[in-house]
Amino acid sequence: MIELNFVEGEWPASGTVVVGITAPSALGAAATSLDKKSKGLIRKALERAGGLKHGKFLELVLPRGLDLDRLLLVGIGKPEGLSRLDREELGASIARKLEALAVEDAALAPLDGLELGADAAAAAADLALGAKLASYAFRKYQTPDKEEPKRLGRLTVHLAAAPDADRPALVEAQAAGVALARDLVSEPANVLYPESFAERCRELEELGVEVEVLGEAELEKLGMRALLGVAQGSVRQPRVVVMRWRGAEQAEPLVLVGKGVCFDTGGISIKPAGGMEEMKWDMAGAGAVVGAMHAIAGRQARAHVVGIIGLVENMPSGTAQRPGDVVEAMSGKTIEIINTDAEGRLVLADVLHYAKERLDPAAMVDLATLTGAVVVALGHENAGLFANDEKLAGNLARAAEAVGEGLWRLPLGKAYAKHIKSQIADIKNVGRGREAGATAGAVFLEEFVGGLPWAHLDIAGVAWSSREQPLSAKGATGFGVRLLDELVRLAYEADAKG
Repeated sequence: MIELNFVEGEWPASGTVVVGITAPSALGAAATSLDKKSKGLIRKALERAGGLKHGKFLELVLPRGLDLDRLLLVGIGKPEGLSRLDREELGASIARKLEALAVEDAALAPLDGLELGADAAAAAADLALGAKLASYAFRKYQTPDKEEPKRLGRLTVHLAAAPDADRPALVEAQAAGVALARDLVSEPANVLYPESFAERCRELEELGVEVEVLGEAELEKLGMRALLGVAQGSVRQPRVVVMRWRGAEQAEPLVLVGKGVCFDTGGISIKPAGGMEEMKWDMAGAGAVVGAMHAIAGRQARAHVVGIIGLVENMPSGTAQRPGDVVEAMSGKTIEIINTDAEGRLVLADVLHYAKERLDPAAMVDLATLTGAVVVALGHENAGLFANDEKLAGNLARAAEAVGEGLWRLPLGKAYAKHIKSQIADIKNVGRGREAGATAGAVFLEEFVGGLPWAHLDIAGVAWSSREQPLSAKGATGFGVRLLDELVRLAYEADAKG
């Protein structure tokens, strides 16, 4: 990701400078100053171009009267005004435009005098965050190509007044959290497996997060037989990781729970070979929780938050769990295994019960790439939201709208709970075939939350993208990191009003 710098004062006299104008052709303070120095060049160029719509660019190379190599004008402003997400996506567009021009180092001139929907410093931070998120690329295993185009390495954001000391830190914390989640989801399963994933979590200790790793023997002692049943077919031992951020003195934490199936073959109910390589990202819920904990701690959030993830591999072998097996979860509830490919809910069952019993949560939110059914229902535009608490659901919806990570609420209820009734155990791990599959997974999880305020986010359709998104390239999206961080800010920090 690019390096960001926030500085006070005049933009550089050389190199590449990005200057905003209010679409289609109203000049702010920076553009007016440069127009005077260039004897009307900017106004003349805009007239010939017919103005600039929001997000459109006009490049002036070696502009007359200026010592700049390149002046990049960008249209800013929509008739309905700009949202925070609009500004972030504009920043992403600026970064991609600079990369397309093979610019390695650029400056963003102060935005004062433009219609931004926020004060200039806040708007500049939003643009910078968007630029940073869009510049992410996972190239760890690619040999550098000498002919590869130059990449944008640094963007310096100039402000008319001294920047708020906290603002750059907030941008860096969120971007770092998203990047960490994307890194984890992108790693191949021979590199990121339960033990190695747990060790990666220990890096959060540098930010002041307390990290506890529970090994197989401890999980056996706790009675996490639902989770252990999923793991028993693999040579990789399971782990549960508990990450606590004590940013406030509240006794009851917000608990974030993530499904961490580091590779999912489907087990004995094996998946088709085509596309199975993508199942390395069946741990994206856990990745989002770890990324969110990084962001929350990185910005020193004034909240008590605990992240907990269950890490397993789901493999077929002579020791693997079979369809028809019955396991007893940590809660004491018995589960009939109908399909070993419905494994994520088994992992979460024990982790949710552990969180309820050991952490005394104010509320719990779990994230999981749980069902293909949610993709059928919602496509790749929204995650499914299930909740037993209206206030929590409302706060999640507000957070989702703020950061542009879409949620669509789907139903729970006693009628759907009948779908998972078993003939020989308390419940079974799938519902009625193709009927309401995402809800069947959610009502299964609800059996283990004990009536606490709880929400389940089925992120199977949004954790990975086969096409470029406004704030991310193809591949891991990091969905959920900013959503959870925003939820904490809105509703669980010491001065939150949610």
